[in-house]
Amino acid sequence: MLIGGCGGGGTASAPPSAHPARTRGQQLETIFEAQSQLFSDPGKTLDQLQRIGVDVVKVFMPWGSMAPEPLSHTRPPRFNAIDPAAYAASLWAPYDAIVRAAAARGIGVDLALEAPAPLWATAPGVPPGTSPGFVGSWEPSAKEFGLFVDAVGTRYSGAYTPGGQTSSLPAVRFWSVWNEPNYGAQLAPQAINNSTVEISPIYYRQLVDAAWTAFQRTGHGKDQVLIGEIAPRGETTGGLPGNFSGMVPLRFIRALYCVDGSLHPLRGTAATLRGCPPTAAGSKAFPTEHPGLFHASGFAFHPYPQGQVTPDTATPNEPDYADLPKVTRLEATLDGAQSAYGSSTRFPLYDTEFGYQTNPPETISRAISPTVAAYYMNWAEYISWRDPRVASWDQYLLTDPPPPSNFDTGLEFASGKQKEPMYDAFRLPLYLPSATANKGHATEVWGDVRPAHDVMLHSHKPQVAGIQFKPASGGAFKTIEHVTITDSYGYFDTTATFPSTGSVRISWTYPNGQVIHSRVAPVSVH
Repeated sequence: MLIGGCGGGGTASAPPSAHPARTRGQQLETIFEAQSQLFSDPGKTLDQLQRIGVDVVKVFMPWGSMAPEPLSHTRPPRFNAIDPAAYAASLWAPYDAIVRAAAARGIGVDLALEAPAPLWATAPGVPPGTSPGFVGSWEPSAKEFGLFVDAVGTRYSGAYTPGGQTSSLPAVRFWSVWNEPNYGAQLAPQAINNSTVEISPIYYRQLVDAAWTAFQRTGHGKDQVLIGEIAPRGETTGGLPGNFSGMVPLRFIRALYCVDGSLHPLRGTAATLRGCPPTAAGSKAFPTEHPGLFHASGFAFHPYPQGQVTPDTATPNEPDYADLPKVTRLEATLDGAQSAYGSSTRFPLYDTEFGYQTNPPETISRAISPTVAAYYMNWAEYISWRDPRVASWDQYLLTDPPPPSNFDTGLEFASGKQKEPMYDAFRLPLYLPSATANKGHATEVWGDVRPAHDVMLHSHKPQVAGIQFKPASGGAFKTIEHVTITDSYGYFDTTATFPSTGSVRISWTYPNGQVIHSRVAPVSVH
């Protein structure tokens, strides 16, 4: 489906004076989560997401929601876990519909296989009084998870025709292994011995091993497979994370790769307690024994912001966080872990969850207004774009959950009404690295015509956006520069000279004639 257009402020073709946009080496693809809407109406939701420039939808498939008798502690007899037909057709149906609808529109699907596990695939010994929502995270069986991944991989191999259907399902070629394994709600226990010994990385290492083997076995050996999916923060005081709290992500990564604080392979008891090889000979074999840790397509992280602080503000005294301001520390930790085993792998980083909680509707302290959220969204995306290791930009949620909820990061309220200017800020990001300029001097203008990606795939022609300005003294917005966009994902980085203090926005036109605009950014000229 062709959903974009060319022109700035209604202009149908590139004027002779259009300025070429500067681009960086690494492009950002757009990943989006809209699970509820995709389940209820995949075609309509995907049409909307395609129109605002989404490249990939991330879809969560909880293992326990697919498995038979998930609340029983006894494995179902004669259950052939690698056979897709052994799972209820009704449970596959919404995923099949999403995969078919996405393939028809050229939208990718990142299928995230996650907790909870069925209880028959968890270990005994869950602490008394554990919340029912957490018990499926307790020591999940890697062997059983691998069988489940085998079934999913077979179904979405591109060669599987479900019973009663006449055509094979499209292939899924993008996968995430688990979700936020450094949080106890997803994988437990996190740590033992008064939280001095990391345990969850052992289980995650085993889960990655099992998934990796299953992908190779079912024709997905060349697919895009992400590991990590780490939450950005965790607990470092009060004997935590314990069983079910969160472990700071860089600590989790070091234990996952069996390295110490100096990124050297663990030895002796420190190694064996963490399920790691205690000798140099064992370390030499480690990359071969755990190929997913070294040959995955990328490492996924969830760089959620910390309350109302600006996107470039790091949390003090927390060196093991992995939110956006700490992304270089995340890179250094991953690189050092690889180097400890002689590996030259330098993972691209995939942002697969990100969003700002807003007030309204939330009234908690970390929620910010949609106007501030729109500004911070664009600023954070600019930071991501500047880092050549970051491979994607993510928006978590299209629509806020129904009230009462506590994670309202959507671009729409629960009613379906757009959050302005957040919706515009996602569709046409705009950021001025410096909002102050000297009169007669050019100012950097960065942005993205996100819907242009689909247009250029079909037309193979550059797109043109308009930089518009309105003086503070009054008047209407007028186009002062045209920007030719050649980046395949619609990004541009250019300059414009503004005549006075005022407001800036980006304009672009869909092929049906609809003109859209970015959020409005202030500029002060002295």
